[in-house]
Amino acid sequence: MTAANGPAGAGVLPDPAGRTARVAVVGSLNMDLVARVPRMPLPGETLAGQTFAQVPGGKGGNQAVAAARLGAQVSMIGRIGPDANGATLRAGLEREGIDCRALAATASAPTGVALILVDDDGRNSIVIVAGSNGELTPDDISGHEPVLAEAAVVVCQLETPPATVAATLAAARRLNKTVILNPAPVTGPLPAQWLPLIDYLIPNELEAATLTGLPIGSPQDALVAAQALVAQGARNVLITLGAAGVVAAFGGEPVHVPAPRVSAVDTTAAGDTFIGAFAAQLAHGASTDAALRFAQRAAAISVTRAGAQPSIPTRAELDAAVG
Repeated sequence: MTAANGPAGAGVLPDPAGRTARVAVVGSLNMDLVARVPRMPLPGETLAGQTFAQVPGGKGGNQAVAAARLGAQVSMIGRIGPDANGATLRAGLEREGIDCRALAATASAPTGVALILVDDDGRNSIVIVAGSNGELTPDDISGHEPVLAEAAVVVCQLETPPATVAATLAAARRLNKTVILNPAPVTGPLPAQWLPLIDYLIPNELEAATLTGLPIGSPQDALVAAQALVAQGARNVLITLGAAGVVAAFGGEPVHVPAPRVSAVDTTAAGDTFIGAFAAQLAHGASTDAALRFAQRAAAISVTRAGAQPSIPTRAELDAAVG
């Protein structure tokens, strides 16, 4: 693997902000339909909402925006539909300076959507309809391999078909890239052959519980789950725990790193902000510990704001907060 800048292969686009660290994100783009509610509705209950908004999202799109705002030059590999939502998502990525050469439109499915409820405590529940994200294929990955070759770090999630994720992991490993997998959403253990291809496996506590079959109700439980994932063959594991921080196993005994204390407004995209920030720092050659703490600061700022991509901070905001 490498955490330095990838090769400047043919077709590399210049970055107007002068960013040189390169990250490629392979994954989903959704239009988020967000309703604020006082609490989560019970089964069969109709509950009056407080506000509604349409916000660009999708785990892939959020992570790409986070990496771009936090200092990386980013390329996005994904699919949108032939509709207004797709055009809006593409335009939003381009405004962030993200390279969209490998973002294709498909005529066979609408752009993905996410239905999101956010309660007064900032907690969320999300339902995803994949749409065009389900049309991203292994052939797309092989066709856009030059984009992967340009990157130092490759990031993917599970909101695209498993065969496409497997193709991404294999291509990135063959190209000697640093590989991050956010296993979300997840329904069971990962294929065993995937684990040697992943440098950093980053689930939240619910996803880690699904991956291991172990209950996670505390940081101590997460330490046990991280050890279990390492025993399964994961190289490095970070389990994000929201306000409780992160449990990290970087090739040794896992440790618990508490999170900065903030008043949460909306936790949507906090995990995506963490991953994008972590990827950007690795691409710049930062140590894993420095990248983790940088990512925690970015995620802490994001939960103090509403929305997915609108909540993601910039590098200047992080620097100002530290100063």
